Amino acid sequence: MTPPVRFLPAARVDFDESFDWYARRSPEAAERFSSAVDAAIARILIDPAGFAFVDEWHQECLLKRFPFRMVYRSMLDQIQIVAVAHAKRKPGFWQER
Repeated sequence: MTPPVRFLPAARVDFDESFDWYARRSPEAAERFSSAVDAAIARILIDPAGFAFVDEWHQECLLKRFPFRMVYRSMLDQIQIVAVAHAKRKPGFWQER
């Protein structure tokens, strides 16, 4: 059985703000960004343990064609998305989540 994927509220804000930024420039770019996030989640679900650890608890999956990474925790009963982090944003801003 595939574990559910849950976004922390702050990770949902990360996604929403980035989606809105792309949408103001191009609705098509915003849709491509959303699809890239969905594709990253699908890759995580296929092999949650297959991505690099950024610290003791968190792993990251890079988005294809966008300068973002999804930081997540693989737990027994769920995959928890901690951040949708832009590559140029301050590293580790999400670590207190």
